[in-house]
Amino acid sequence: MTEQSSTTSTWPDLPPGPYGTPSPDLSRRYAEAPMEPATLPSGDRVPMIVRYADVRSLLTSPASSRNLREPGLPRMVSGTFLDDDPAALMNQDPPEHTRYRRIMHGTFTPRHIERWRPRAAAIAGELIDTAGQEFDLVADFALPLPARVICEMLGVPMDRFDEFRGWTEMFLSTSDASAEARGEGFAAFMAYARELIEQHRAEPGEDLIDLLIEARDEGDGLSEVELTNMVFTLILAGHETTASMIIRGVFRLLCHADQYAELAAHPELVDPAVEEILRHEGPGSNGMLRRITEEVEVSGGTIPAGTVVLPNLWAADHDPSVFQDPLRFDVHRFTGAPSTPHLAFGHGPHYCLGANLARMELQEAFHALVTRLPGLRAQEDLSAVMWSDGFVYRPRRLLVKAG
Repeated sequence: MTEQSSTTSTWPDLPPGPYGTPSPDLSRRYAEAPMEPATLPSGDRVPMIVRYADVRSLLTSPASSRNLREPGLPRMVSGTFLDDDPAALMNQDPPEHTRYRRIMHGTFTPRHIERWRPRAAAIAGELIDTAGQEFDLVADFALPLPARVICEMLGVPMDRFDEFRGWTEMFLSTSDASAEARGEGFAAFMAYARELIEQHRAEPGEDLIDLLIEARDEGDGLSEVELTNMVFTLILAGHETTASMIIRGVFRLLCHADQYAELAAHPELVDPAVEEILRHEGPGSNGMLRRITEEVEVSGGTIPAGTVVLPNLWAADHDPSVFQDPLRFDVHRFTGAPSTPHLAFGHGPHYCLGANLARMELQEAFHALVTRLPGLRAQEDLSAVMWSDGFVYRPRRLLVKAG
């Protein structure tokens, strides 16, 4: 990914605001143009859905398909992308998707994930202890934490991390990688996933891959292609997306030093603070495309069958008709009385399968930071921080001092 300041974007008609905040143009879109087209990194233009109620409705609608493989449909990026694989869980519709989720249901329950909480906490503490007084929050903490957790969960040797980190960078870049390079990277990544599965079959243990191999629903298990895709997805999404939320969350807290200090004084606020980070910062991208299979009515009008749209989760979570003063970052927003649920993990059938894991890692990451580094502060002007130019939008580097 290339570097840029926080005031530019590869999506020229929807540039972010200062300090990586949502586009200033969203206020106009909420009020006047809730389905106005946006230009994708591929150059295609599709209606972007920004109102919370409309996005939530589309995510649950049976007419909202993730099958985007028909020739001539708009694409997020040019060349091979995550949308292209029919065996990937994220690209399936019922009944295939329903079956897949049913088999996977027991693997990512809170009970299974809680077993890994002590290890996540220990890794977070180790990274902070070895980082020193001045360090890059991105390279020294946010990236290695979820990477080490997912590697240990999957039984993936960390000496291969740099290799699949490079593949991940390629897939989450929207502009740098050529179509040929993406295709080669996808093939190499999938071959590595198959290699891991073969290793675990030869020497079974209790890692997450072993659970996936054994996952069944009334005797029905994952096919070899489905299993390979799930391992691929977990490696791809299991570190970069969580790392991005850690990076963006710390950046936002450094922009609001009083709130970081409050978390340091009251670590019990970390859990609701994580929910606000997810709402305000997540998912760190403008979302994933959907193809409408039959005419749908939303508040902005009628969406004809065959239309490809972009339900923007980040925009929905800043809808002023749903969240009071939505641009305000407030670690207290999700304390006390039940709040409107954010959509950082999606909604409906495609609600993020790894939400419990990501939430646990975020909780342990921020708990470790505020308790071990209560005086954490930025080493540089936050307005000058360089941001990634890719599908996931986050600071490329974040230099901090321990206090």
